[in-house]
Order: sequence, then structure tokens, then C-alpha cells
Amino acid sequence: MARLITVVEEGGAGAADALRRAFEEARPAHRIGLTGAPGVGKSTLTDHLITGARDRGETIGVLAVDPTSPFSGGAVLGDRVRMQDHALDEGVFIRSMASRGHLGGLSEAAPKALVVMEAGGFDRILIETVGVGQDEVEVVSAADTVLVILTPGWGDGVQAAKAGILEIGDIFVVNKADRPGVRDTVADLRSMLALSGKLEWEPPIVETIASSGEGVAEAWDAIERHRSHLGDTGLEAGRRARRRAELSTALAARVRARALEALEVDTGADLVEAVERGDTDPWTAADRLAGI
Repeated sequence: MARLITVVEEGGAGAADALRRAFEEARPAHRIGLTGAPGVGKSTLTDHLITGARDRGETIGVLAVDPTSPFSGGAVLGDRVRMQDHALDEGVFIRSMASRGHLGGLSEAAPKALVVMEAGGFDRILIETVGVGQDEVEVVSAADTVLVILTPGWGDGVQAAKAGILEIGDIFVVNKADRPGVRDTVADLRSMLALSGKLEWEPPIVETIASSGEGVAEAWDAIERHRSHLGDTGLEAGRRARRRAELSTALAARVRARALEALEVDTGADLVEAVERGDTDPWTAADRLAGI
């Protein structure tokens, strides 16, 4: 599976056929996204969530995205370092993936990797995003249940509204709950959630100390409640929206590739030079290139 993910990620020979066959064999799993700022304890919490799933006899796949250096292009895949306890468990598959500069908290190849993992027949798939900022909320379109992880002192309610986390979070986890300020953090969240007016599902707030595993059982209980709330109908509606979004992404990638090819032909090269000289504006040139 690791080799197959590498094939579809790099897009080499046979990648399209491999991805098609994986899609045909895929059995949709319950996808659980974990997102939050760097240092909130996503990897440690993921490690304990794996343990909880395995204790119930469930198989689990993990896709962990790490940041990529803008200078070297490399990445320290630290998520895998924190999950060494599960390295030899045949019921657990962990794949670290560099973001390669892709914004949104995931990697451009993440949707393809997730299809391959679903072809592996896992009961659950955990998706751990790179440490995200205020507008990197791509995980909401990739997961069925999204956990937003915060820590005491993360900011006030205004920051919550700015970041949009009230919209993407199905469950809020206040990690490192043994630190000062946890009560204020929970109170801020409750106040903002009360103002958000979510009627169908009221996101629970779970306090955890992931380093010791405290509160992880409560996090799993919240995950199960959200899955039951969605039901088969809600899960399928989310998957239909996900497939439509992935079609749009795939089509955009094809169009982008065609656009780059258009720049290489004689007419395209002449237009590029005209834009560089300032003789033609980029938008007029783009309209002309679109017809090549």
C-alpha cells in the first residue's frame, strides 16, 4: 500500500490506472480529521485515538501531513516518530506525507492517498493536517467528522470567529487541559458556539491531556455520537459532495497542465514575451491562449 500511494502521489507511469482500480475496490471508511495550530498535540492525540480504536478491534489507517521546507523541499515526518508504538501492529497503517507547499492543511495528493487507503478496507481513517493557520480548513471536505484541537491560551472568541473554526469543527478538543486557563478557553468556546446558532448538531467540547491519554475515551464517545448523528444518509451526502469536489480539483489540474502546454507553442511563447515587454496585458493574452 505504501508503494501504491507513492505511485499515485508522484503521478508516474501507471498512476492513473492504479488510482482507477483503487477507486473501484474502495470501501468507504469513517474519516476523522484532526486539525489545529502547530504544537496543540495533534500527533499525540492521534496516537491515543489509534490505541482506542485497536482496543475495540477496529483496523485503522492514518494519513499525517507534515510541512515542507520552502528552501530544501524536504520535510521532517515527525508524526510517524510519535506513533512508534503502533509501527508493528498489522491492524494499523500510518502514512506520513509532505504538504509540498500545498495550502489548506493537507497535501495535493491527499485525496488520492485516501482512496488507496479505503481500498485497504480500514474501519476508520484518521487524517492529521499540517499545523494550520486561520483559513486552512481543507480537511472539512476530506473528513466526515472534524476535530478542532485547541490549547489554553489559544486566543479569544474573536479569533475563533476570524479563523472560521466554529464552522468546520464537529467536535472541539481542548488539549493540555492541565495548564492554567483551561476554564476560560472552554467558556470562550461555549459562548461563541451559542452565538453561532448551529441547530442540527451542537459540537461538544472535550478536555484532554493527550500526553497521558486522559479524556481520549470521551473524545471517542463524541466521535461516535457525531457518526450516529450523521447516519448513513448524512455520511453518503458528504461523500457525494467530496467526490464532486475531487472531480473539480482533477479537472482544474488537467486544465492547468493544458495551459502550461499552451505557453510552450510558438504563439504562446510570443504572447508570453509580449506580456513580459508590457505590450499586452496578461488578461487579454490569457483569453487568446485559451483558444490555442
